[in-house]
Amino acid sequence: MNSFPQVMELCDLLSDAAINAISDLVGTSEAFNTVYVGADGTDTKLIDDISEKAILKTLREDGRSMRILSEEFGEIKLGEDPEFSIILDPLDGTYNVANGIPVYSISIAIGEPDLSSIYFGYVKNLANGDVFHAGSGEGAYFNGNKITPSSNSVLDDFCISLYGYRKNVERTVDLCRKVRRIRILGSVALELCYVASGRLDAFVDVRSSLRLVDVAAGMLIIEEAGGIVTDGEGSPLKLRGSVINPFYMVASNGNAHSDILKLIGRQ
Repeated sequence: MNSFPQVMELCDLLSDAAINAISDLVGTSEAFNTVYVGADGTDTKLIDDISEKAILKTLREDGRSMRILSEEFGEIKLGEDPEFSIILDPLDGTYNVANGIPVYSISIAIGEPDLSSIYFGYVKNLANGDVFHAGSGEGAYFNGNKITPSSNSVLDDFCISLYGYRKNVERTVDLCRKVRRIRILGSVALELCYVASGRLDAFVDVRSSLRLVDVAAGMLIIEEAGGIVTDGEGSPLKLRGSVINPFYMVASNGNAHSDILKLIGRQ
């Protein structure tokens, strides 16, 4: 399925299914109740489960054969000969949505059945309807308008999203001292899109806890916008086809990427 209008239509359909399913739980304590441990080893909250089930129901009704990798249930195959793969985070920002913080999203990446390539990325802020998307070779867009990263090249002036709390905090100290502003918004998919659109200059995560479903869509959107995504060593980030393999990443406008890598590499 490589017709981008057709892919966009499917993504819009899935996001509508998600927001309709969770609408009554937004801003409630019930939303944050743990119902089971997901395939990625983290707690699945009630609102995550409901969103994922609504999306899966919509995909089953679609009727096409596909491979689906999702944060909560792991991997399933619909039909015998998948036409494409969907990499799905049904609700990124669970704490936010349960507490009425309007920064939570759905993240969808679509690629070849064997994940040899990902050719479409889609992230929607379910709180306000903002949509970021990108098609391989077609650029990146925000609400239909083409986007590019910031032109800021001075790290002292950077505004970054930085995750490195608990046991990894020491890796972030030098970077914290260097940049001008730090924002942690609680929805990685959206924060990656904010790098792509110049709202943030960089995204850094040294926790080694990110997974395929968290970043597949956002990574393509950044790269199509003209930014850079690497692992913490500066090598191209290779997304392995599993929801349980963790990694860390640095994404930026590309203008001070090596400076960031040097700062987080100091022990």
